[in-house]
Amino acid sequence: MTPLLAPPINELTYPPFQFWRITVARYHEMLEAGLLTENDRLELLEGYLIEKMTVNPPHSFTTDQIRDELMATLKSGYFVKSQQPITTDGSEPEPDVIVVQGNKRDFVNRHPQPQDVPLVIEVSDSTLYQDQTWKKRIYAQASIATYWIVNLSERQIEVYSQPSGPSDNPTYHQLITYREADEIPVILNNQEIAQLSVRDLLP
Repeated sequence: MTPLLAPPINELTYPPFQFWRITVARYHEMLEAGLLTENDRLELLEGYLIEKMTVNPPHSFTTDQIRDELMATLKSGYFVKSQQPITTDGSEPEPDVIVVQGNKRDFVNRHPQPQDVPLVIEVSDSTLYQDQTWKKRIYAQASIATYWIVNLSERQIEVYSQPSGPSDNPTYHQLITYREADEIPVILNNQEIAQLSVRDLLP
């Protein structure tokens, strides 16, 4: 594939990675044909295929910790996936953690879609800018109700809610930041199911 330059949008809108233009359908065809594998560490964002960043130990710890804490609190009818795809109209991001509504067997032949995902979480260190801009726009466009950014450098969790849905400038209309001493509510489908210690989730 020939790498493309970033699309003609304000330079602050997209991170400085190499881009390949591709559709979701073509991306799936390449995966099914074995032209792309998990070892390629690629992610489809708004129709652009980009390289994912390497995960370091603090990032891995935090991802595992959040996954385990959520699994211990979820009621029947929900489950947790880690670093697995969500399929939207023009993207297939692979968030660090998602909560999925339904049964695992509902997804034998497809990835979760936005309506299946009430909570999406990105653990951010070197990817903070991307997660606060590009990923936030994708999840807001897809109307995913709640988006957490676990900001490792500032040791806080940013909780975005009230997504705009499809619009010219997709965004979340509410942001609440939780610090180390705080308890963070886990809200699924407008219902608080638990509160977790921020300090316990951080490395």
